[in-house]
Amino acid sequence: MDPVTRVRDHFAESIATKEAAAEQLAESIAAAGQVMSDALLDDGKILSCGNGGSAADAQHFSSELLNRFERERPGLPAIALTTDSSTLTSISNDYAYEEIFSKQVRALGKSQDVLLGISTSGNSENVIRAIAAAHERGMNVIALTGRDGGRMADVFEPGDIEIRVPATRTARIQEVHLVVIHCLCDLIDTALLGEQ
Repeated sequence: MDPVTRVRDHFAESIATKEAAAEQLAESIAAAGQVMSDALLDDGKILSCGNGGSAADAQHFSSELLNRFERERPGLPAIALTTDSSTLTSISNDYAYEEIFSKQVRALGKSQDVLLGISTSGNSENVIRAIAAAHERGMNVIALTGRDGGRMADVFEPGDIEIRVPATRTARIQEVHLVVIHCLCDLIDTALLGEQ
């Protein structure tokens, strides 16, 4: 297959995945936006975590809240648990890599906060342990997953919201996760600031 056709195929598959996701996920994304908005209005914050590309997504989401999305507003409290290299390496060294997020959730999380856990496979052990820690703290959990939801699908509790992308390819799942993140930011801004 020639390179131009390969590129077009990527775009076509991405569009098809996003169309399927829009149909299947709109209600859960809207519900997640409401949970996050309610938490922020209740003086809560949003903690986010993930690995690799999902770590980048966690940081992207946090930066959109702390700084701004598309509208001018005061910064909103959000912490990406992926960013402090001293904390990450000390927990990995002294305990285990699987604990890098859960120990931070236990230290920083409060019952009015929300955890945004991101894993394309749903099998990231450190994100699964972060979810368990969030539950211990009485926090709501929003999870961005893909494929069959992985082992994360078995740890959710009432009040948690899983946004599972209907795809198996990591690239397609990550592309939809980015759209979901932008939807959540827009829903939060609209809930806090009203329609534009």
